[in-house]
Amino acid sequence: MVASCFAELLGERVDLTAGEVAALARLEERTREVRRGAILQRENEPCGELFVLRRGLMMSYVLLDDGSRQILRFLFPGDLIGVPGMIYRDSPEALAALTDCTVCPFEKTMLSQLFEEHPRLAALVMALNQVERVALTDRLAALGRTSAKARVAALLLDMRNRLRFADKAIGDTFTLGLTQEEVGDATGLTAVHVNRMLRQLEEGGLIRREAGRCTILDERALRRAANYVDRYERLELGWLPTAR
Repeated sequence: MVASCFAELLGERVDLTAGEVAALARLEERTREVRRGAILQRENEPCGELFVLRRGLMMSYVLLDDGSRQILRFLFPGDLIGVPGMIYRDSPEALAALTDCTVCPFEKTMLSQLFEEHPRLAALVMALNQVERVALTDRLAALGRTSAKARVAALLLDMRNRLRFADKAIGDTFTLGLTQEEVGDATGLTAVHVNRMLRQLEEGGLIRREAGRCTILDERALRRAANYVDRYERLELGWLPTAR
């Protein structure tokens, strides 16, 4: 197994050199346990560290003026997290654990050194951040232009695909690991509305739910209902610089 969780993720996109793997592994030399529900980083507070998520599921979110929460992204093992705070003195978002997690904290200066020594890794990190930006743009468009059913369907597909990327053993059945309130905070719906949409998807034969697990029964129909595009597929990375 690759010594670096981050290297394992990037290695799915390009063949990494031994030097690149070793450089990425240095970002994960320290570990920190984060209990479910704990806040790793608060919004609008100084942020001197970045993190690699080694184990568990986390989320990034912001609090709105009315006290409600908008979940921006769900974060999976191998993800480089806290990156938006890299260019600000104070973090523009909060990070919290949805399950018990293990993170690897490192100083921002270490990323600067990594980019200087390995330009291809810098370009690859930039590319994957663009993937996240496009995926977030899709969800922003969905919040304003698609039905509640489509938003919930898209979230289920996205969660399954991201979990499958981290664990190749996952098929059509996966543990969602989110409360209906958390699904609602990501899709702009109330928990009651989320429950209603999940029932509609189930009654329509698109999914099945049982004991905290979700099975996608008709992926083609679910994709149509969601108007979903997997932004982690069909990447064009031929422009990346040559590895040093």
